[in-house]
Amino acid sequence: MNLQSKIEILAESAKYDVSCSSSGSERNAKKGMIGNTALPGICHSWSSDGRCISLLKILMSNNCVYDCAYCVNRRSNDFRRASFTPEELADITMNFYKRNYIEGLFLSSAVIRNPDYTMEQMIKVAQLLREEKGYNGYIHLKAIPGADHKLIETAGYYADRMSLNLEVPTQNNLQLLAPEKTQEAITSPMLHVKNKIDELAHYNKREISKPFVPAGQTTQLMVGATNDSDLTIMHLSERMYKQMKLKRVYYSAYIPVVKDNNLLPAQVDTPLLREHRLYQADWLLRFYKFNAHELLTKEAPNFDPLLDPKCNWALLHYDKFPIEINRADYYLLLRIPGIGPTSARRIVETRRFAYLNFEDLKKMGVVLKRAQHFILCKGKFYGQKNIRIELLKQLLTSNNRQTDQLLNNQINLFNLYPQTFDKTLRA
Repeated sequence: MNLQSKIEILAESAKYDVSCSSSGSERNAKKGMIGNTALPGICHSWSSDGRCISLLKILMSNNCVYDCAYCVNRRSNDFRRASFTPEELADITMNFYKRNYIEGLFLSSAVIRNPDYTMEQMIKVAQLLREEKGYNGYIHLKAIPGADHKLIETAGYYADRMSLNLEVPTQNNLQLLAPEKTQEAITSPMLHVKNKIDELAHYNKREISKPFVPAGQTTQLMVGATNDSDLTIMHLSERMYKQMKLKRVYYSAYIPVVKDNNLLPAQVDTPLLREHRLYQADWLLRFYKFNAHELLTKEAPNFDPLLDPKCNWALLHYDKFPIEINRADYYLLLRIPGIGPTSARRIVETRRFAYLNFEDLKKMGVVLKRAQHFILCKGKFYGQKNIRIELLKQLLTSNNRQTDQLLNNQINLFNLYPQTFDKTLRA
């Protein structure tokens, strides 16, 4: 089989892995070596479905010994198989990089023979690139669950970023769909990488001969392949961020690539929208100081597809609003729909010199269509007084024309002029 055919087969097999962000590493240019990852060493290019295309994203082999029900590369699947040698992959990467086709390498693999052998082959690719080819650019290696920790550690000295995919949120469902895998086999090397990063963090950079996974580690979860709720997924993500210090948790909408399998759903309703809501909630966990138990409850374990998670939380806790914009601290401002980190910082910095009014917020990037229903400006409320939650939900999900129609139809319920609230209201 020629190289072009191998590339076509193995690039196709790799497309279902979405955890391939190339940000976060700062490997500077070195004399006698090719490439670097210091900004702007890695350019970010994204396909229409959100997947990164700036990297050579490819499998070393799709000839897998495992038979995971959800995986297109499982051993029982009847389709074309191919494998690269380490030398072939190293040559392809260098040739593509020199032609400016790629900015880095994302290398994964099916399990060939056993996890240790597969990990050894992937390490050899990275070793050839770094030590023989003089490649100093970005490398993302997918660690193989079950591989020896010493091999995982060796790979970490060659890679900028590593990832191990959990795929399924719970052990029971993982055992059902992938009986050869366990969550322990995935989380154990994750913890080893995290501990090694923590250990080296105590040293001065000059004391370390090689950086160890400078861009951190990530994982991926499938959405919709099992009956796991959004609450279960969010709790797992929160635990991974706290315990493993992951850079990212990626969410992949389940695509039914496996036919006639009674363990998997034949079709999933709006999987991409659900994936989008999970990414929005993930952002709230990482940057807005929300907790998973705040966003969802056992009574309502899944996100509303019509509302983003922040608006959904605000409506569930409408008794906490309105909030006086001139007195709330930074993290309380972040909980107001329509206010993000940038506009919250501008508000905090500007109000040191003067009280803000409604017009000032427009200049700071606040989305007033949302925020007006949850804020006070100098004690004045610019939303709709005594509004029902059901109608407010419609207002938050409608466009401008629909909003006007809703207000016109409900004109007798509201006073459209600013309302003055008691200054003792919650700020």
